[in-house]
Amino acid sequence: MSIEESIQNTDTTSPPDPESVTETVTPVQKPRRRVLRTVGLIAVAAVIGLVGGTAVGYGIQADREPTALPPLNQPGLAYPAKPLPKAQAPKPLAASEDLQAKAQGDLRKLLLPKPAGAKKAQFSPRDGWMPAYAFASQFKEPGAALDYQLDLGLRRIATTSWTVGQYRTTEIRLVQYRSGDTLGAQEYIEDQQRYMPDEEYAHNVGKELTGSSDGRYYLFPVDRKAGYLDFYEARAYFHRGDIAVEIFVGDTKKISEKEIRSLAERQLGRL
Repeated sequence: MSIEESIQNTDTTSPPDPESVTETVTPVQKPRRRVLRTVGLIAVAAVIGLVGGTAVGYGIQADREPTALPPLNQPGLAYPAKPLPKAQAPKPLAASEDLQAKAQGDLRKLLLPKPAGAKKAQFSPRDGWMPAYAFASQFKEPGAALDYQLDLGLRRIATTSWTVGQYRTTEIRLVQYRSGDTLGAQEYIEDQQRYMPDEEYAHNVGKELTGSSDGRYYLFPVDRKAGYLDFYEARAYFHRGDIAVEIFVGDTKKISEKEIRSLAERQLGRL
């Protein structure tokens, strides 16, 4: 058979009867509509069952008698029926014992006094107060540092500094923060201590300061540069309440661990 005859035989094939097509397609479509209808009925029944069950539950609970709660483990708090007589009332703390009264007074009085024979450092403020902008200028980015300090609630900075001999210089700062949701003094001290292990700073984790929950003191590696005298540095960081304390000691001669520790302990004792 030739290709043309094959094509003709294929083309002349009679098309299927439309009625037979309808009979085969129709049975496929009907069950699908039945399935959708069944799913819808199940969903409606589930919602009705949920609402009905909730209503029945509320009804049962409403008909029940109230059940008494078990007694508390804590005994009842007792208060005096009337205030104590004046003779028996506790006396207020003296200012020397009230830590809050100390912190609210003249902060400069809590600074360590200059040792005998020491001279006031040239860069020390005359009145013992350091302005916020001067404090922020001690950082690499003064603008960002000032914003950060204000966010912490910086209130005031009392400072003192002195020089012993030709080069031994000591500076102490009491940085006080306002009361609020942010623990400014603690957060600031923790930030400073976080930098100390870096090579640019003390290059060590320091040692714990006795009597302080988070206080530490640090001895820096000697800084040697050609054409300059050797420079030694020691620092201490701790906080007490809302007051952060920074202590800096610098000299061309070695600073002992005992010196910086004793200085920090004595300043902590005044707070």
